[in-house]
Amino acid sequence: MPAADLLLTGARVRTLDPALPEASAVAVRDGLIAAVGATEDVVRDWSGPGTERVDLTGATLVPGLVDAHSHPVWGLEMATGADLSGVQSLDELRAALRAAPRVDGWVVAWGLDHNAFGGRAVDRALIEDVLDGAPAFVRLYDGHSALASGAALAAAGITGPREFVQRAEIVCDADGRPTGHLVEHAAMDLMLAVMPRPSFAERRAGLLALLSDMAATGLTGAHVMDLGHGDVPQLLASVEEEAVLPLRLRLAPWCMPGVDQAGLDELIAVQREAGRHWRVGGVKFFMDGTVEGGTAWLEHADCHGQGTDAFWPDPKAYADAVRYLHAAGVGTATHAIGDAAVRHVLETVESLGESGRGVHRIEHIETVPDDTIPRFAALGVAASMQPPHTAYTRGDHGDEWSKRLGTDRASRAWRIRDLRDAGAVLALGSDWPIAHYDVRRVLSMARVPEGAAGPAQGLTGLMALEGCTSHAALAAGEDAGRIAPGLRADLTAFGIDPVAAPADEVAEAPVRLTAVGGHVTYRGA
Repeated sequence: MPAADLLLTGARVRTLDPALPEASAVAVRDGLIAAVGATEDVVRDWSGPGTERVDLTGATLVPGLVDAHSHPVWGLEMATGADLSGVQSLDELRAALRAAPRVDGWVVAWGLDHNAFGGRAVDRALIEDVLDGAPAFVRLYDGHSALASGAALAAAGITGPREFVQRAEIVCDADGRPTGHLVEHAAMDLMLAVMPRPSFAERRAGLLALLSDMAATGLTGAHVMDLGHGDVPQLLASVEEEAVLPLRLRLAPWCMPGVDQAGLDELIAVQREAGRHWRVGGVKFFMDGTVEGGTAWLEHADCHGQGTDAFWPDPKAYADAVRYLHAAGVGTATHAIGDAAVRHVLETVESLGESGRGVHRIEHIETVPDDTIPRFAALGVAASMQPPHTAYTRGDHGDEWSKRLGTDRASRAWRIRDLRDAGAVLALGSDWPIAHYDVRRVLSMARVPEGAAGPAQGLTGLMALEGCTSHAALAAGEDAGRIAPGLRADLTAFGIDPVAAPADEVAEAPVRLTAVGGHVTYRGA
């Protein structure tokens, strides 16, 4: 019998494999799990002169944790400049922008919570006097809106409203003056040509550092909901020339309104792109935007009279694009936050018939009525949700998300437990940089959701673990997320049991080891 490359011994192994739920040792060879069982048996059968043995006594070993919705590539550019995620009021925002370092003369910042404006309209007039004339571009936390100063608007040639192929808006006042509030990607992208951006070398170094930090929280993989720049395959290949990617990445390029058949064919062709620990897999759509920005697609208008339009001006064109990709064997992930958006995606998948089961997924799902819940399992649509987003809301519904929706819809927030109890595949993630990438926080908040969702939507410890392992694998159409012979050796070891330990302890759990394809990417104390 050949010797193992790596032996992990002495741990409590939660395999999530019904054939052998628990063990104490795992052997790894050629990037795959070679054996799972009792320590004495695995050591006897798989030890050799070149075998590395790691003693995990006192640890719990689980399948490698996966962030089922993240943006580590595009997010590197989005999360540049001053971090405003801790800002809670307009006074704090003004102080932070006044003190922010200038990058090529610009103030660039990110992570700003809508609640910081205290109910005021997002307007550059609130910040202009603290900028000393510098152009400024401030991304709000949701990634779907930003605030630009007058100097920044002038640099980009933005002087009034424009029409876009997708739902997007340059918000203007009654006189046609841009307020600086840019809503959705097409409007924000007007700034890209004039504002400072990181170089290829900076992005390369930043990506490797970020993925290493992510691995230190217990992550071994991420479903990347974008392809970022067109040079991302070259960026990833460049990293892999000199290092092993600390996380296994599965990337889904965006498909936007206005796409023609040639564009869809390009999305199909790019599915062949892959490296050692990364691959393109699937396509990302947007069916709506965000509740706070007034662009979530709702069955009834929000309390500001907004939210009745889809991101795709012609929702049928979205359905046609999904059907075209499905016929080519390409799965889709659709951003759908509001009830109308979720319903339209479900109806689109239903039109595919039985072949649509287990192929498509919906991202976010922040508010849906009762009749929607059982349709996920019935249609085989995976629900991909982000428990840390609940922290942007409040239990008393005094936050901007809840006030926009009104009490009835806010009471149907992040129905994580309802979906899981109804039999849906439930994959969990962070949506970094919208929320922090620490997967321990994802596990913890899945068990104790905050704000409008509340504890009633909390999962069991096992359900939360499955959301970042076996259910994440199902959402990606992969045979993974378990510890069993023949599967890839993506593994995470914690100093505590993430299933049995209290949720608050899981959020701070010591990470003993992470491994991707048998390659150890992080070693803790």
